[in-house]
Amino acid sequence: MEPVKITDFFEVGPRRPFLLMAGPCVIESEDMCREVAATLKEICDRLGISYVFKASFDKANRTSIAAYRGPGQQQGLEILARIRADFNIPVISDIHDVTQVAPAAEFLDILQIPAFLCRQTDLLLAAARSGKVVSLKKGQFVSPWDMQNAVAKINSVSSNRLLLVERGSSFGYNNLVVDMRSLPVMRSLGCPVIYDATHSVQLPGGAGGSSGGQREFIPPLARAAVAAGIDGIFMEIHPEPEKALCDGPNSLPLAAAEPLLRKLLAIHNLVHADE
Repeated sequence: MEPVKITDFFEVGPRRPFLLMAGPCVIESEDMCREVAATLKEICDRLGISYVFKASFDKANRTSIAAYRGPGQQQGLEILARIRADFNIPVISDIHDVTQVAPAAEFLDILQIPAFLCRQTDLLLAAARSGKVVSLKKGQFVSPWDMQNAVAKINSVSSNRLLLVERGSSFGYNNLVVDMRSLPVMRSLGCPVIYDATHSVQLPGGAGGSSGGQREFIPPLARAAVAAGIDGIFMEIHPEPEKALCDGPNSLPLAAAEPLLRKLLAIHNLVHADE
């Protein structure tokens, strides 16, 4: 496996620093995004962790029609561009259809394909043709070994620009579980693997008009995933998760980020000491 280069910033993969992709689920305000970006960048710089700021400009897969989706494409991408420039960090956001690929690629370093869309051939190919790194979330309904087909779709257009993300598998209704075997299985497909520690504790649709979550399980599952040998961690982090407009129940409080990252980095360094 070769490391994946994130534009002009850093590389992700074997023998490279641990990666954090993190931020609020959705752009609620520019000020809040800047607070999270500044705090996490400072922590990551001190710890020697590579950092990508994450926030969605549009959450097209919310449970309810009344749910907050974000500021929209143009305003959201402009906010992300300012964060990228002002903090000198790469940025990532979701894309949901082919028409969003080109405008998103003008502003983003990484295009994120949501789990529900991981088999959408036209979207995957368009994202790959953009020339940007693609972060592909494994669907809750897809086995880790079947992700080889999605990998083949993207690699048919561009190689060595793909990150695979584990975010749990459906376990009955309104629940997810994580099979830690999926992490080495997907890494064997030749791509760096990221563990989504916060969506994995989501309870999809579990709150009726929105998803619930069990954030108390973020630390133990994140520690287990890093011990399995992943290349980075994805987390939705919010200053006040109880007030978040999206995915609050499964978001990590900003104040809890540094203690957890210190433990994850120590585990990562131990696991990869011989590489």
